[in-house]
Amino acid sequence: MASATLRNLRISPRKVRPLLALVRGKHVADALAVLNFTPRAGSKPLMKLINSAIANAIDREKADVDKLVVVTLTADSGPTMRRFRARAMGRATRIKKRSTHVHVELAQKAKQAK
Repeated sequence: MASATLRNLRISPRKVRPLLALVRGKHVADALAVLNFTPRAGSKPLMKLINSAIANAIDREKADVDKLVVVTLTADSGPTMRRFRARAMGRATRIKKRSTHVHVELAQKAKQAK
């Protein structure tokens, strides 16, 4: 089982998780095709992450790319930067700039005919 991790992605986990649901359980080629045509900010970093996991599978396990399937795909919260914005009457409110850690695991499975 090959894996790759993307740390400190400057997008909220709440915005990344719907993309993960689109890709989870699919063959690698199908997952990359879905992400390529999805107009969300997190789709490009996820494509790079899956390509990195594919390269790890080929390099370390001599895996066949046609049989690789996205088994596990999780988005956990990373560090939060806290900033302040000036408000009326001398007050300030906190702004949370959230980040995400994304982890992907690929495994080999036989590709079924459609």
